[in-house]
Amino acid sequence: MDVMGDKATLLETGRFVPSSDREDPGAVAEEMRHRAAAEAGDVDAMSVLGSLLLRRGDLDGAESLLRAATAAGDRAAANNLGVLLHQRGYVEEAAGWWRIAAVAGSAAAAHALGRHHRERGDEPAAEYWLRQSAEQGHTLGAYALADLLEHRGDAGAERWMRAAAERGHREAAYRLARALDRRAEQEGPGDSETRAPRGARPARDARPEGDRSLVEQAEQWYRQAAARGHRRAALHLGAILEKRGELKEAGRWYLTSAKDGEAKAACALGFLLRDAGDETNAAVWWLKAAQDGDGNAANALGALHAERGETQTAERWYRAALDAGDVNGAYNLGLLCAEQKRTAQADQWYRRAAYAGHREAANALAVLLLQGGDAAGAEPWFSKAAEAGSVDAAFNLGILYASRGDDAEALRWYERAAAAGHTEAALQVGTARLREGDEQEAERHLRCAAGAGSAEAAYRLGTVLDARRPAAAAPALGEPVARKSECEEWYERAAQQGHRRAQVRVGMLAAGRGDVVEAARWYRLAAEAGSRNGAFNLGLLLAREGSEPEAALWWTRAADAGHGRAALRLALLYARRGQLAEGQRWAARAVDLGPAEVAERAARLGEALRQELTA
Repeated sequence: MDVMGDKATLLETGRFVPSSDREDPGAVAEEMRHRAAAEAGDVDAMSVLGSLLLRRGDLDGAESLLRAATAAGDRAAANNLGVLLHQRGYVEEAAGWWRIAAVAGSAAAAHALGRHHRERGDEPAAEYWLRQSAEQGHTLGAYALADLLEHRGDAGAERWMRAAAERGHREAAYRLARALDRRAEQEGPGDSETRAPRGARPARDARPEGDRSLVEQAEQWYRQAAARGHRRAALHLGAILEKRGELKEAGRWYLTSAKDGEAKAACALGFLLRDAGDETNAAVWWLKAAQDGDGNAANALGALHAERGETQTAERWYRAALDAGDVNGAYNLGLLCAEQKRTAQADQWYRRAAYAGHREAANALAVLLLQGGDAAGAEPWFSKAAEAGSVDAAFNLGILYASRGDDAEALRWYERAAAAGHTEAALQVGTARLREGDEQEAERHLRCAAGAGSAEAAYRLGTVLDARRPAAAAPALGEPVARKSECEEWYERAAQQGHRRAQVRVGMLAAGRGDVVEAARWYRLAAEAGSRNGAFNLGLLLAREGSEPEAALWWTRAADAGHGRAALRLALLYARRGQLAEGQRWAARAVDLGPAEVAERAARLGEALRQELTA
């Protein structure tokens, strides 16, 4: 037998694309030429013609040609004969021919033989032949070897997966990207970064592999796999780009993946469109994803219909999400029932989701039980949700313990919620630390809460900073107004959110700077929102400006709300006007309202007015 030459490695996997019903005239002519040569005894022509017939599905016509070529020493024919026999179910005979071709140096046959041994459970033999194939540069052999090694947890898997990916194997590129992603997650942020050289840095895609982070390498391989039509790679690439804020490109990859049938990509595209304000097209993609079994998309459709008041349709989609295995469907059904005051059904759905490990459902169930007066039943669900990581549940546990007077345990849960970014919890911790005298720790928590938008925290932070600053003298005539202090900036932030005490304090600071107009504006805002101090201070300001009748109106409002000093001012005002009985009435009211020094002055004034009236 002649030494087998690698004439034509055409059929490597046993997976064939059916031939078109219309024959290409050029292909027909080529086949006729090979047939004539084969009939004349040309071994190369026999091998190529046999492979063409095998690809077409003409097994009978191919077998005789491949056997003849194999007998003449053509190793490609031996490999393809193995493929043919494997298709006919003669697995062991196929393996025999693959072995002959592989020993003769056929990388494709070594790959096929390695897969055969793996299917039989003989991993050592499989690894041997797949390694032979991979080391000869066979792409499928490298991928199959990487798959085998990865299954065993062998660190060498990545090398061969990379080799297959570099030769254009899209699944290898995708799996390599996933492996790099997992490594990046394990190492944590920054661990996988390589120090950049001094001077100008090359563009990311042009840098050597070793000079890029694992995250960047993963993105590169996702991009290569996606460009070759791998729909899950396109999905992951879209997610990376969306996280980075490159929404337009992310949308293109989501669209590519979704059109190829990836339900998660259709769902993600829907959210991207929704966030861009295109709710109509978002619903189209959610519908497609939901119909393909994506629970997240079904939940999104349910929420969309719930917002429109279409509760029956919303419930149908939430149930579809649950049927797809998404426990959020049960949680959303619970929310829907709770909004409709169907408490028993809400309890049922919350429990179903909570028992499945949904932490927010456990928290919602606890809230439902607490609202029903079952604090003992609520506590274990709050605890379960908090231990699972629910920030709201940790905060609610703090409220529960605080209501029982257990401040230490309440503070422990508030601190846990605050550490996870809960604004109100940070406020509670800051307030507790202020009571304890730990001003530094209080300030830290109040800054967190105020920075996250809590008006009360901004006000309390202002008071902490205000107490530290030295008293400032009023500016001299013509002297520029001093720059606002940090405490005033925090007061203003709270005041702008409608915090009445902060509005009064901003007014006082403005008045201290001599800015009467600004002071009046803030006092009026506070007074109109129901602040008795705001009404009293506004009255003082108006009285100083000569608007005593309007001042009296605001003092009356303040006094009616329980402000003793306002009542005393009214008593003095009416006494000066000679309306002694009215003055005596307001003096008596000031005595009742206090505080002590006001009550004492009001009592003396009332006695004087009484004597005047009886004189």
